[in-house]
Amino acid sequence: MKRYFGVVVAIVFVIAGIYWAYTKYDTKAREAARDLNAERIRADYYDRVPWIRINPDEKTYKDEVTTFLRTYFKEVNEHQNKYGGNKNHDDYLAELSDRSAKGKKDERLDEKKATYEYVRKQFDAFKTGNYAPASTFTNNGIRMDIVSFNKVTVGGEEKVRYELVIWGLPRELRVDDRGVRNVKANASFTIGWKLYDEKGKLLGEMNASGDPTDRIDWPERYVKFFPPGIMLGHYDVDLMPAEFPADKDAKKKDPVPLKSVDIAFNISSRAPSGGAINAAYTWKLDVPAEWKMRPGQEWKGAQESIRPEEEIDPAKKEKANR
Repeated sequence: MKRYFGVVVAIVFVIAGIYWAYTKYDTKAREAARDLNAERIRADYYDRVPWIRINPDEKTYKDEVTTFLRTYFKEVNEHQNKYGGNKNHDDYLAELSDRSAKGKKDERLDEKKATYEYVRKQFDAFKTGNYAPASTFTNNGIRMDIVSFNKVTVGGEEKVRYELVIWGLPRELRVDDRGVRNVKANASFTIGWKLYDEKGKLLGEMNASGDPTDRIDWPERYVKFFPPGIMLGHYDVDLMPAEFPADKDAKKKDPVPLKSVDIAFNISSRAPSGGAINAAYTWKLDVPAEWKMRPGQEWKGAQESIRPEEEIDPAKKEKANR
């Protein structure tokens, strides 16, 4: 019996080796299938998203974007049911926690957590079917959604916050010397406000340039399966005067109430092929009451400037064109 013992042991080791090799192969095959399916979901998304970006009708866009997102997240859910994955979508927080557990100090930890929460809030709106932008615009294949506009307090001052979701800006993957990946969108921003009275006469202007606050070019870094190709950010804007001094030549010297505003957003970008992309949007609306200053509040930074009469008063412009 002893002379067969070595043979039996050898057979056991061979079987164990075959099992280990098969298990390893099966794991790799499953990982490959998982990654391939994730890429298929992304490819399907990119096949369908162009219409979402260019749909010119605001009403149908608001209806169809919900269906589009529902389909995308249905595929994501089926993918996770089959291949596993974190359905809480908080892998980034686990990554930060793991770093802290290993003793790696991060002075920007609170900032990173806040960024995750900012992205997660928008992700949840997409995923739950509650995405309902207040207004939307499209130009040259780039869509800008104004998700909401609310009064907030920033640095002790009241502001109006415009929350933005921008679809379709060209992005570039960058890898630094340490192998760290980052995705950056090629885009610069300018905004201008024109303020009018009830007759369409120009009362004042505001202009600004620079990136949105909390600009996030790569939301997928913070929440896996965040719909790709989207930029997030917001602008915090000063309140507007509720009324302006009467024109010096006017018969009535009563202050002139602010009625409406045209907000011009301009995005300058560059396509991967090198061509320039300029997207311009104008948002026309009556000024909401919460956007206006209270009586006695000062319009900080206000300056006087000279404009041609035809530019200020549409009635005079019409008269000059006759």
